[in-house]
Amino acid sequence: MSQDVIGAYSTSFGMATRLLGRRHRRHVRNIYALVRVADEIVDGVADQAGLSLEEQRDALDRYAAETRHALRTGYSTDLVVHAFALTARECGIDEALIEPFFDSMRSDLVDGDRRIAFDEAAHAAYVYGSAEVVGLMCLRVFLRDRGAADAVRLRAEHGARQLGAAFQNVNFLRDLGDDTARLGRSYLGEEVR
Repeated sequence: MSQDVIGAYSTSFGMATRLLGRRHRRHVRNIYALVRVADEIVDGVADQAGLSLEEQRDALDRYAAETRHALRTGYSTDLVVHAFALTARECGIDEALIEPFFDSMRSDLVDGDRRIAFDEAAHAAYVYGSAEVVGLMCLRVFLRDRGAADAVRLRAEHGARQLGAAFQNVNFLRDLGDDTARLGRSYLGEEVR
């Protein structure tokens, strides 16, 4: 299921995950599928389906609640959430990484007539929640069952956060036109007109 989500939304990421060893590949795909579905709720698919802003918020909140429930129980009827929960439980991904992600996704849900521009602090918080925590989730996959010394783990966490932030900032540049014109968002601090 996760591979299908990746194939539908990101050919480059799908190809890149094929380079991962079997021990990590499924888990990284499960993480990506969960965050991709949440991102689609806030980036237009729900809107294009005719959901109001309030309905989009409700959809995201239900998805976040289902994710939290699956983390606790190890089960969901949503196949993407279920796969993610299995990965999370095996790799030690907890709500401390999940909540900032969903907080960042919630910040994307604004009235279409209202334009948003992130200042430096808002940008940093958004990037942490939308991308750095995803890097940290992947790191937990790579380090599971390995006793990394604190200094090594802290250095790896710093690198995972920086890599996540770099990818997110490149995405902001790639999507600048769409974010500004269609979604009314400026993640790079420029006022949206």
